[in-house]
This record gives sequence, C-alpha cells and structure tokens, in this order.
Amino acid sequence: MRVSNIKYDGDFETYQIHGGEAISIDLKKGDSVEVVDVEGDQNCSVLAFDSKKTSALNSLNWRTKPNKKTNKIPSKDCSEVLIEVLNSNNINSKELNSAELFSDSSPAESRQSFYIDNDLMCVFDAEGGPMLVDQQNSPTEILINVLRKNPTKPSERLPEPLAKPTQEIRIKDSTAVAYKVKAGEYIQIIDVEGQQCSDFQAFLVEDLNNNVELCLDPTVTRSQMLASYPAPGTHDKFYNQNSIPLVEVIQDTVCRHDTFGLACNAKYYEDRGFPGHISCTDNFNSSLAEYGVKPRRNWAAVNLFFNTAIEECHSLTSDVSWSRPGDYVLLRAVDDLVCVSSACPDDTTSANGWNPTDIHVRIYDESNNFSSATAFRPDPQSIPTMTKETGFHKNTSKLTKNFDNYNGYWLPLEYENLGAIKEYWQCREGVVMIDLAPLRKFEVYGQDAEALMQYAITKDVRKLAIGQVVYSAMCYDNGCMVDDGTLFRLDENNFRWIGGSDDGGKLLRKIAEDRGLDVRVKSSTDQLHNVAVQGPKSRETLSKIIWTPKLQTTIEDLKWFRFTIGRIGGEFGIPVMVSRTGYSGELGYEVFAHPKDCEAVWDAISEAGEEFGICPLGLYALDILRIEAGLIFAGYEFCDQTDPFEAGISFTVPLKTKEDDFSGKESLILRKNSPQRVLVGLELESNEVALHGDGVYIGKQQIGIITSATRSPILKKNIALCRISVSESDIGTEVEVGKLDGHQKRLPAKVVRFPFYDPEKTRVRM
Repeated sequence: MRVSNIKYDGDFETYQIHGGEAISIDLKKGDSVEVVDVEGDQNCSVLAFDSKKTSALNSLNWRTKPNKKTNKIPSKDCSEVLIEVLNSNNINSKELNSAELFSDSSPAESRQSFYIDNDLMCVFDAEGGPMLVDQQNSPTEILINVLRKNPTKPSERLPEPLAKPTQEIRIKDSTAVAYKVKAGEYIQIIDVEGQQCSDFQAFLVEDLNNNVELCLDPTVTRSQMLASYPAPGTHDKFYNQNSIPLVEVIQDTVCRHDTFGLACNAKYYEDRGFPGHISCTDNFNSSLAEYGVKPRRNWAAVNLFFNTAIEECHSLTSDVSWSRPGDYVLLRAVDDLVCVSSACPDDTTSANGWNPTDIHVRIYDESNNFSSATAFRPDPQSIPTMTKETGFHKNTSKLTKNFDNYNGYWLPLEYENLGAIKEYWQCREGVVMIDLAPLRKFEVYGQDAEALMQYAITKDVRKLAIGQVVYSAMCYDNGCMVDDGTLFRLDENNFRWIGGSDDGGKLLRKIAEDRGLDVRVKSSTDQLHNVAVQGPKSRETLSKIIWTPKLQTTIEDLKWFRFTIGRIGGEFGIPVMVSRTGYSGELGYEVFAHPKDCEAVWDAISEAGEEFGICPLGLYALDILRIEAGLIFAGYEFCDQTDPFEAGISFTVPLKTKEDDFSGKESLILRKNSPQRVLVGLELESNEVALHGDGVYIGKQQIGIITSATRSPILKKNIALCRISVSESDIGTEVEVGKLDGHQKRLPAKVVRFPFYDPEKTRVRM
C-alpha cells in the first residue's frame, strides 16, 4: 500500500503505478506529460477521453514517437484493473483506442512525452501479472510526470482519504481546534504543505464530565512503552497520568517526532525577544475552554512532525521538520475523547520551515480496519510505501503478535508459546521455518548480464555454473560495501541477485548505464517471497513435498549453494525455487514462491515437518544463530564505510584469481595491503552480554568496537563479533569491553577464532 500515488515537487506532479495497475489523470489545456519506464521492459499504454467520454487520443500533441500511435482494444480484452478505472469514470465503450508507450523491450529510463491541447482525461495502463519463479518478467515501476500550466496551490494538495471521513477539520496556520471523537474512531493528522509541526493532546470525556483533567503524559507513556515515543506495531499507545491508554498509533508516514516537549508558550517567545507572539499554549487554552478545561501556562503535548533530539552531550537540539507535504499520523481513539490539535505558529525558528502553514484533520468511523504501518522510502526522493505484509503473514500472524518493521515489511520477532530459546534449539536439533521475504530480489538478464555481474560483485561470475549460487560482496569504487548477497545463475544470460538493500539494484542499473551494457535490472521483491527451512531435519522435511522434473536436481541430491526448480503438490502444484542456502549455520534451504501461493507453501512445509517438531523462528533467535555461525548483518558488521576485509568476508574478494576488473578492485588491493581493522570473535568472561556499539579497550585506548553479541546456548559462552585494530587481533589477545562511559565498567574478554559454532562448516555441507 502506498501513502499516495502522487508526489508534488513545485509545479510538478509525479504519479506512480506498477505493472498490473492503471490510473486516470484529469489534464487541462497547456499541461505537459512525461511517462518514464524506470527499470525497462514494462508494457504501458495510454488512453485519452474528452468530456463526452469518447476517445481523444488523436488530440495528444506528441513530443516523442510512441511505439504504436493507435491500437484498437476490444473492451473484453482489457485487464480487470483497467476496466475498473474505466467504469469509475463512466466509460463503457466496446472498443478502445490506445497508444503503446513502452513494450517488453524498452530500455530502462525510456521516456515518452506529449502536450495537452484540450481538456481531457488520460488513462495509463501498465500491464503485468504474477511472475513465476523461473521467469524474470516482473512488473515494475512507471512514473508519470505532469507539469501543470495552472498548478494547484500547495495548501489545496491533500492526500486521498483513507476511507470516507465522518469529519474534515481544517486547522489554519497559527491556530488550534478542539474536537470530540468516539471510542474506536480514527484521527488522521495531516501536514498539508510539509515541515509544519502540530501539537496534540487528549482527555477522556468521562474524566471531563467529572471535572478531572488528566491528559496524555510523557513519563507514563515512555515508561509503559519502553520507547522515546510510540509507533505503529507492538509499542503503539499513548497513556494519561493514571496509565490509561487514550490513543494508539496505527500509521505514521514520518516516524520522527518530538512527542512530549512543551507546546510553545508565551515565555518561550518572550525570553527570545518576541513578546506578544501567539503560541500553541494560548491556542490550546482558548480551544479547550468550551469543554471546561482550565487554562495552563504550559502544555505538555505530542509534538507531531517536530524534529528535536537529545545529543550525547545531553543538550536538546532542534532542526527543520522531517515531514513532507501530505505526511500524516493516524491515531485510533481507545475511548471517547476530547482532543485538541494545533498548527504551530513558530516563525522565529526553522521548526516550521520559517513559514507556518495549515494542518488538516480527518476523522474516520470505527467500522474501518486500517492496518498498522509506517512509511518506507528506499531513498528520500521515493514515493513512500506503507509497511507491507509478506506472503506468509496470514500464517505467522496466527502464531504471534510480536512483529517489527524490517526493511518495509512486518516480520515476527518471536512466537507465542515458544520464545527465542525454544526456537533456537529447534533449529539446532530439528527443523524450523523463517519468513525472510523482505530480502531484495533483482532480475538481471540480457546479452551483457554476465559482464555486468562480473564487474558489479567481487566474486568471479564467469566461473558460476547454471543452477549454482555464489555469496559475494558488492562494493563502491572506494572498496566499501554496498551490500552482501547471493547471485543465482538461471541461464547463460540470466541471473538473480538477492541481497538486503534496494541500493544493490540501483548500483547495478548505474553500472549498466555507465558502461553501455545491454542488460535489464528489474526489481522482483514483491514477486518472490522466501521462507528459510533450516536445521538437520530440513532435507527430510522438504523431500516429502518438493516435486522436481527430470532435468532438475532433487532435494535429496541438491548440493550446498545450488538451487532447483520444482513444485509443491506434484507436477501441477505450486511452482517454487529451492536453494540450499541459509543464515543459521545448519543444513538448510530457502523456498521461493509468489506471494499469492505463500500461505499454501507454509502450510505444506509445516505439515511435512510435523513429525520433526517443526516450528517457526523469529528474528531474535535468528540473530543468535547467525552470530554463532559468524554470519554478518548490514548495519552491524558492515556499512558503506566498511570494506569486505573489515567485515570478515575476505573470502569473497579473490584478488589473486579474478583477473577481470570489478567495482572497487583498485581500492581493495590497497586496502588489503594496508589493513587497519579486522573482524574477530570475542569470548567474554562475564555473563553480561555486550551490546552493538560497545567499545573494546586495552588499557585506556579503545582498539575496537562490538558489532554483534549474544549468549550462546549451545556453546554456553558469552560471545561477540568485534571490529578491532589489526595489531591487536591475534588469537588469545586479552581485551576489555567497556560499558557505561567505556571506562567505569569493563568486561574482560579475549580474541578467539570465529565462526564460534562449527567453524569447519560441516553441518551446512551435510
């Protein structure tokens, strides 16, 4: 689900659709339109209609040459989504005229553009359907850029309602409005033009009727939620002074607020030389008066969209708001409430971008069912999407409510009636299932596909056989890491890159463009979701249910870092790709399927593993497994300032045997010859677990930093991964892990060999 399929940038409007979607846009005389096939090979057509609902395709004033200027389509051949868009606009012609903008052979960043000479409506139809696991025709992004001759005012640009509102409340800049909501109703607080703060408070109606004025309280809320402020998911409620929850956060497209500084007051302005300046406190007092709330000199409030932080030196700082035009927070009232919202009047600092603007509030009926979500933006320019559910969510949500937002998807942290330790032991001794659908997948194909991957990753792709998988690093020119991941060779000129970051796909496309390569790089994350089946009983589990054709390797014969194509449920069952890969240090596999099939895939694996006590495994237990196995994780063992040697994966950089040039090669040669830091294992004497970011010391000097740490159930030791100075990295070196300020409290430790568990990798090779 997208926050909105439109983004405003000055006078430009950008609309986004993906393959399998269609959209209608009203256009006026003098407007101009540019359509972009972002990743290439995405079929897209345009239809145009005048006010009489008849075709106006011939009135488009083309600046470029479309693939097919006129293409007659019988309405019976239209996709369901196109028919739905046409019906919503009362268009029911039996034959339609369209112009083909892009085909399945259009290069990435292909563009078509035209002027609008008469008022009309355009319908953009991007074709696409489910991608099979052995295909690479994933539906991808189309952007439609509209430059308006007479653009709308920024104050008029509201996102589409989430449902039919029961109230629309406009809070003009530098004012506040108090309003009532009933239990179960939803409150959407919208920053209309961006970078505008809005203070929020709430009272129980029953309390006010009894002359009790208890409102949202910062200390109680933080203590109850164990977080600086609530967010969608597990820790989502705001409490009053009596620990009664008043509202819960359902959706948040900003995810960065102050929440519980004071609302600005008269003294704030007076002390800075602005006596008489209107304040949120003044506006709260006047707005709440009709509900009998006594005026206050100070109002603690939920300071939505306000960007403040406590620095390490304990000073309170603030800066321009993170919110963009149309960003919002969606709350749900737990009880009948009196609420108050402001549009902050501060024009004396950057808090509101020096220009206070309006806030808009929408109230929705309790009968709606909005899913919990936050906005995910791969980069600041992206049109955001809300947190998605994986194809396995229907299965996992029956087993736990403890989810976290990982890379734009909800993933379980641990499961009810199990817990991380039980899940962990079941992986080491039996078999488990792990939802890893958020891993980023990219389809790479074309006559230069091998050349692209040979340059883009550190491993030697020319040595990779069809049906084989290789683990590799992907580096920038300076030798630091973009991502790590696995490369699957599907055919001679067909690859699939699976990593943790969207940046991998962006770099692949950039390299292809810079080097003039004939290759496509198409995102397929939403077409391929994967469940890891890990543990010594994983082979026996999957061999019961995976059917493979004669020319594909059976599960029983599949070797480490190989994959096969098969089906669950016999020759005509669910298509799946199965690789012998994993992230646990045990014998294991990953099963890839289209999201529409994932519920059935999970059920089939669960039933097959029942005799071995199969259970699901969440992120908490997975972290223990991967640390024991010495497996690295983005943001912990590596970032864009870390090279593969420092990240502990020097084996992915075959400088002696890979003769071809690759991204970062020259820098990596220099870095290998002059190493500064290296990843090592630590064994701590104490039972206190080290934390990511803890300093590692010899005497006064810090010589390293903890990247990951855990208590190992099977080794019965307290272990950690540590990036340390090369000079202090010898096995047996005694060090100390610093707690508190790094000096007042120390945990003795020593450098040990890693991986800690099964260092010879005998179990994964079983």
